[in-house]
Amino acid sequence: MKISTHSLIVAVAAVAIVFSSFAGQDNQNNVLSKKEKAEGWKLLFDGQSTEGWHLYNGSSQFTLWKVKDGELFCDPNDKTGATDLVTDNLYKNYDLKFDWKLPKGGNSGVFINVLERADLPAAWSSGPEYQLLDDANADFAKPEDRSGCLFSFGPQKTPVKTKPANAWNHSEIKQINGKIQFYLNGTLTTEEDLSSKAWADKIAKSHFKTIPDFGKHLSGHIGLQDWATGISFRNIKIKEF
Repeated sequence: MKISTHSLIVAVAAVAIVFSSFAGQDNQNNVLSKKEKAEGWKLLFDGQSTEGWHLYNGSSQFTLWKVKDGELFCDPNDKTGATDLVTDNLYKNYDLKFDWKLPKGGNSGVFINVLERADLPAAWSSGPEYQLLDDANADFAKPEDRSGCLFSFGPQKTPVKTKPANAWNHSEIKQINGKIQFYLNGTLTTEEDLSSKAWADKIAKSHFKTIPDFGKHLSGHIGLQDWATGISFRNIKIKEF
């Protein structure tokens, strides 16, 4: 069958558009749409650097956390010691969204309302934790320790599974005047009022009861946990209220 030069050019152009479209989809990570920008969203990770973050309590070595293939990656093979990463800025009322993935059996978390002081050894000393856990981890046997939970304070409101190991999950944390909501892959998994007596009573009955500053603050840094198994984040964005 004879194909005209014009038809061939049209076909090649169509294929180029398709490939361009797919390439564009691949490049949509760590960027904000015009709509998001208009709504007030800001990136906390630009996909290229660790700008806007520092090691908890200003530790000098910054090797555990790396930028790799557009991911903020905590390297489990780095032997410089466990160190959490925290935002330079403090946040109080906000909507935080992020993607994350763990290897098989992996464990990590995102802390909110984190304080930095020499007498507080890690982000968990003050900051409640949005738990991140691969289902193959032994802690999965504890309903209160599964992904999307407020770590150790109760099971998911609505049961939802994470994606398989090494696949991306999507999470969201909303906080307004101490009232928090956690979402995992679009499902509401946790609600708590950190300003309430009920929350103070829960702390008093937990293993955090001997930690004076745990869960007592309604603003602070956002922290990413290093827990030796490796963790990757991308598309970390926040909108303050």
